[in-house]
Amino acid sequence: MEPVQTHTHTPFADVDAMPAEMITLLIAALEAMSRHPEIRRVRQIAHDALRPASGQRLLDAGCGGGDVARGLAAEVGPDGCVVALDFSASTIEAAGRRHDGSPVEYRLGDVCALDLPDDSVDGVWCERVLQHLDRPDTAVAEFARVTRPGGRICLIDTDWDSLAFDGLREDLSTALLRFSRDQFRRGQLDMGRSLRRRLLGAGLTDLQAVPVTCFFGTPESAAVVLPMVNPDLPADAGMWPDGLRESWFAEVDRAGAAGEFLAVLTLWVAAGTV
Repeated sequence: MEPVQTHTHTPFADVDAMPAEMITLLIAALEAMSRHPEIRRVRQIAHDALRPASGQRLLDAGCGGGDVARGLAAEVGPDGCVVALDFSASTIEAAGRRHDGSPVEYRLGDVCALDLPDDSVDGVWCERVLQHLDRPDTAVAEFARVTRPGGRICLIDTDWDSLAFDGLREDLSTALLRFSRDQFRRGQLDMGRSLRRRLLGAGLTDLQAVPVTCFFGTPESAAVVLPMVNPDLPADAGMWPDGLRESWFAEVDRAGAAGEFLAVLTLWVAAGTV
């Protein structure tokens, strides 16, 4: 039986409802992001906060293409396992095609209504998922429910309010940032900085929260993580104000060629003990 997710907020919360070409682009983007040095830096901090160990059973909640799940599987070894869960059948299928034989179990599921018993995992990893949910605290409560006492929960999410550009025409960057922020509501814009508070509200202790500012010194580097800088996205993807896309990318290209382009975005890593 496929999961019924009732707590969605953004289109990315229901990937399977997207057009097929957008699903293909999204899966390719997830793979490219997993190789990006700034995302790898964020994930290393999160790995250290989660503290995976041999023999553990871990949950990757919102696994996407499964790169993190397979990395965690190498940590837990043959005596452990990783449940790689995603609401999207398309991404679970893509993750399964990339399976490397490690102890990973790919499952369809809703992070707000996990089909797992209480105290059934030793830790939870959830990366850039909560920003897309209408009721993120429901998901955090579910993570706490399924994690055994003493287990760790690690959340990674974006602070979209922190997005900034330099080297671009101020009128264009201001218009683009204003438009981008208007697409989010408050709980989504500042999700990253709220993670520690959400873990505290779920009763976790031994809390830590680390802001990680990602630096992108070229348009090509930024395009891997920032959709509004990705020229491969179609014009109807909703990333640019009407009539601005052409002039925006012309300015991005100019700044890149001049070596003036810069973008920064802060991601937060927060973790605690159940």
